[in-house]
Amino acid sequence: MNIDAPETIKVSQTRVSCDGGGGALGHPKVWYTIGPEGFIECGYCDRRFVLESGPADKPADG
Repeated sequence: MNIDAPETIKVSQTRVSCDGGGGALGHPKVWYTIGPEGFIECGYCDRRFVLESGPADKPADG
């Protein structure tokens, strides 16, 4: 069985919100602040928000 990786979204600001993106099928809107590691993962849906040009923003092949 192959499980897809959670969605990764590149952002330009350290303050992000997530509602699961599914309308009524999503989750409550939550706010996160990206720290020095350069990314944050949503506690509900595991989406990963990566700060553009931050330490976690690497090319797909590297």
